[in-house]
Amino acid sequence: MTADRPDALPQPVAPAIPAKRWAYVIPVAAIMYMLAYLDRNNVSVILPYMHGDLELSNADKGLVGGVFFVGYVFLQIPAAILAQRWSARKTVVLLMVAWGLAASLSGLVQTKAQFYAARFVLGFFEGGVWPAVLILLASWFPLRERARANALWMACLPLSSVLMAPLSGWMLDHAGWRWVLVLQGVPPLLWAVVWWFTVADRPAQARWISRAEADHVERSLAADEAAKPSAGSGSYPDAVRQRPVLVLIGVYFFWITGFYGFNLWLPAVIKELTHGGSSTEVGLLTAIPFTVALAVMIANAAWSDRTGSRRQAVAVPLVVGIVALLLGQAVDGALPRMLLLCVTAAAVYAPYGPFWAIPGQLLRIEVVAVAMGLINALGNLGGFAGPYLVGWLTDATGSSVTGFAVLSGFLAVAVALVMLGLRPGPGPGAPREGTDPGKCEPIRRLTKEV
Repeated sequence: MTADRPDALPQPVAPAIPAKRWAYVIPVAAIMYMLAYLDRNNVSVILPYMHGDLELSNADKGLVGGVFFVGYVFLQIPAAILAQRWSARKTVVLLMVAWGLAASLSGLVQTKAQFYAARFVLGFFEGGVWPAVLILLASWFPLRERARANALWMACLPLSSVLMAPLSGWMLDHAGWRWVLVLQGVPPLLWAVVWWFTVADRPAQARWISRAEADHVERSLAADEAAKPSAGSGSYPDAVRQRPVLVLIGVYFFWITGFYGFNLWLPAVIKELTHGGSSTEVGLLTAIPFTVALAVMIANAAWSDRTGSRRQAVAVPLVVGIVALLLGQAVDGALPRMLLLCVTAAAVYAPYGPFWAIPGQLLRIEVVAVAMGLINALGNLGGFAGPYLVGWLTDATGSSVTGFAVLSGFLAVAVALVMLGLRPGPGPGAPREGTDPGKCEPIRRLTKEV
């Protein structure tokens, strides 16, 4: 900033700027989405213990996990636009109430078809939350902080599994699976009240933030926007037709196919390792890989922000995940397989913060909402493909080996797209790596003009 000028030395103060936004915005958003992730993923703990209820085959169980993501597609772009043009705060609170009710009602189903429908409706209402919160964070955290902000919020994904898998297991030991689903739909309804009174759409609207911090954030965000190249005509179709956006959709689809294919079937694999352990035991053991994932996810995001290396921060963990998934099918023994499950979990979670920092570097604020909504909508169809593929292949072959090998193939395609499709430098708005991402935008514009 102005630290190089002698007359600016008495007031240097980027380090002295208050940072209450990290203590207010991130935790409230993280707990909110932790509850969403619980209501999405609790079936992974429940399915191995349904004991023939609803007569679900392995393929049916995969479909129960995957049909959520068919519903998840529909509100991605509408919610992103609402968050951008109306209010992210209000958009999220409406969706929170709707998904909480849908989650509780899913415990009342009586047939397989009703279970599919309930999961679809849950996905429908949860689908708009992710892009709306990304828009909210983009109004609170400048680009140089964006990967860390995203990762700290998205830490709710592994943290939810760390806390809730044991809880779901314990609840299953003391109540039926229907009660688990009904009761776990209640917390979002309560947290909606906290969200409403705590979260603001932007710093200028928050009662708890200092004027100095609000001004600092607003100036930094304005500088980020001024440094970005124009997105053509500025229209949504023009923005999403950009090659990097299309590549990001592909990366996210193939990554998420492997991600959710692994996530949904992890408790079943751990149950197999324990030779039919109780639901409490399986829940506690399931928390271990996600604890490792939480630490690696935050560390990878911090490294990405420090170096500006977004592509490597996405690709390298996925390569590690491929190796761990394949080795996990080749080794024997509960301990080696458990260690490889920990490595795989860390690898598939680690890219989250850096990946979602990339669209904000590529696109201006007026079009980034719909681009992120489209990336999340189409990419999350992998959440349908992954669980169903593993279940169907397990039924067809009598072993999960083929399913997990296929998931490794999907992750390999994601790595190839990241490294070959998102080359730094040549395209408009392409991420420039190896430099501070908050400082590289003017250089990128000059490169483009030359």
